[in-house]
Amino acid sequence: MDIRQLLGEVARQQNSDLHLVFGMPPMVRKDGQLQLFSDGKNNSLPPLSDLDLEQMVKSLLDLSQRKELEENKDLDAAASVDTYRFRLNFSFDRGHLKIVARVIDEHKPSLEEIGMPAAVADLLDSPQGLILMTGPTGCGKSTTLAAMINHINSRRNCHILTLEDPIEYIFSPDKSLISQRQLGEDMVSFASGLKHALRQDPNVIMVGEMRDLETISAAITLAETGHLVLATLHTYSAAQTIDRIIDIFPAHQQSQIRSQLSMILSAVVSQRLLPRLSGGRIAAREIMIRNSAIANLIRENKIPQIKTVLETSIQQGMTTMDRHLKQLYQAGEIDRETALNYMEESGFLDT
Repeated sequence: MDIRQLLGEVARQQNSDLHLVFGMPPMVRKDGQLQLFSDGKNNSLPPLSDLDLEQMVKSLLDLSQRKELEENKDLDAAASVDTYRFRLNFSFDRGHLKIVARVIDEHKPSLEEIGMPAAVADLLDSPQGLILMTGPTGCGKSTTLAAMINHINSRRNCHILTLEDPIEYIFSPDKSLISQRQLGEDMVSFASGLKHALRQDPNVIMVGEMRDLETISAAITLAETGHLVLATLHTYSAAQTIDRIIDIFPAHQQSQIRSQLSMILSAVVSQRLLPRLSGGRIAAREIMIRNSAIANLIRENKIPQIKTVLETSIQQGMTTMDRHLKQLYQAGEIDRETALNYMEESGFLDT
């Protein structure tokens, strides 16, 4: 079983993920649902053995990567097959190797194609600030960030620096100079990459994930010192995102961080990918854009009241997740059950 042929076929069939687990046939995720992989002739593949998985790892990883996997028991990597690119995760499950591959679409969509409001696009012309993309794994954060980088690349003469784990989309310079650095190969950590970023004369910095205190602190500092910073967090709403950032700091620093965030946090976009009635998936989003009311609530530590501002600031491009879900349902993009499953207040659908 050749892993590269398998990856190519998975991508050609427009699946989003491939799961390779000991004792199970290859499985794929299509339109958000896990199912057995079919070879295109309606034939499922046999269950995987340890030898199958070991051969796949040898085909995808070089010797140093295999040694790192053996030592750390987890490894993130990337691979290219034909015209497709994949984000790979290697781990162990009850002593057996496990591989999960995410298909990275060669086409980098525009903000218009993914339905991002113009109010968010306008923020990408700003010389500085912090824009956060949030949501669970597999909600399209990387694709949205790629669309944002493409937007900047096509409009601004600037230096874009990306820090990624691993590099997913490969960008070609248009009006901008683009530098892409991969964790493990080009930098030791996100925090280290951000620490040295100032010496590399960037205008825009994209951080694959704000994972720890040091990375978050460095990102805030860069946004304060005249840079536009784009980053991701695994949070489900604007309010939770702000709480997560503040709470990671020691108590004696939290008042200062609230003050800093009130000035540099440009927007939080919280996203989910939902099954579309016409096929494929569509993004539902909560969008918070900093205005004087939002800034004041952050400073005064009245984070729960942010939702009220989102509900009353539609004209400024903001929306709650419930409101956007209702709009998608009324437009015939998603069914009623999907809308209700993701709503905080189910009664809002019929108001």
